[in-house]
Amino acid sequence: MATTINYDNLIFNVCAFITGLFLLDYGADKFVDHTAVIARRLGISATLIGLLTAGAEWEELVVVVASIAQNNSALALGNILGSSISNILGAFSLGLLFSKDETIYFDRSSKIYVGLLSIITTVFCFFLAVYRVQFGRVGGTIFCFAFFIYIASIGWGIYRGVVDPPEDSDSDSDSDSSSDSDSDDDDDEEAARHIQKSMEGYRSSSSSDDGGSSVEAIPLQAHRKSSSISHRIPGMVGHKRNVSVAHVQPRKPSRGVFYHVCQLLVGFVTVSISGYVLSHSVGTVGDAFNLSDTLLGVTLLSFATTLPEKFVAVVGGRKGQGGIVVANTAGSNIFLLTLCAGVLFLAGDLNQLVNSVTSFEIIMTWVSSAIFTVIVFYGGKRWMGTGLLVLYVVFILLEFVLGRGESGH
Repeated sequence: MATTINYDNLIFNVCAFITGLFLLDYGADKFVDHTAVIARRLGISATLIGLLTAGAEWEELVVVVASIAQNNSALALGNILGSSISNILGAFSLGLLFSKDETIYFDRSSKIYVGLLSIITTVFCFFLAVYRVQFGRVGGTIFCFAFFIYIASIGWGIYRGVVDPPEDSDSDSDSDSSSDSDSDDDDDEEAARHIQKSMEGYRSSSSSDDGGSSVEAIPLQAHRKSSSISHRIPGMVGHKRNVSVAHVQPRKPSRGVFYHVCQLLVGFVTVSISGYVLSHSVGTVGDAFNLSDTLLGVTLLSFATTLPEKFVAVVGGRKGQGGIVVANTAGSNIFLLTLCAGVLFLAGDLNQLVNSVTSFEIIMTWVSSAIFTVIVFYGGKRWMGTGLLVLYVVFILLEFVLGRGESGH
């Protein structure tokens, strides 16, 4: 029977979806940045916090929780599988494609993370293949427990120096750029010291020349730099050749921990709102076109929520930071297949999850992980990135072709 589409409602939800993406990017960036600042201020390992934020899919967890709250567990499971596939075929592929090197070789720590992901993916796919309602809560408990073991093992590995953790990556912005000017002030102070030394050399050379003007004593680069910090250098006054620097104004004190806690909460609330908006708008669009919740989760929602990972992959590849790309992909998928899946099977509607995903989707999840593992262990090339992207496009097209158009409502 033909379905009448309410175009006003459809357009509204499409706009809400786009707005949710902007909220997601803003909230995730703020949440990650200020988490790192708090960790540094409290003396927590910056490396560990960086790994958790780089490889953690907090926005995906919010989407899962929002879907469960809306009694849409099938959408959440589809999003988990779709995001796992998208992180490899749609994001990691971009890291290879935009790499500045023709061949990328990955370090030992990258191989450790990917090997662990391979094991977790195999267990998760097997669980879905034999899934029964009575297994759900037990499986959820196991996945959550595996996540905490994973976090503990990373902390222990970093402490013991067993692995070299990847660099921070989920947001390449400076963690204090929106709240502190610490890094800028440090750069300016260094430049100020350099200029002051140059001025001292200038004065000494001037006095040794009996008042002669020595324009060579002050490097041109330092002189130019002085113009950008003319209000930040204490005790310097004009001296010959119009080299004039004003007195510095007092440096603004660093923000306190309470400020960063508030900003972290703002970021978390924003991410939570975006997760609710995204899941609700996608579900409504699916209803309008009579599409299943799982199909929307595997395709549109998973693509949207992994946009930050795709951006990180492009930047990491262009800068030759293969470890960042791998940590972002492997860490994100481990987070999805342990904590997100565990929360879903513990709190979701287990009856909705029966036959909510197809064998094709389960196989593609495992195959993409296997390809990822082989590339990391043996090295990646640009043409492999192109191949993975093509495979991702084929996967999306097959999702719509292989009978997933009937709504699961």
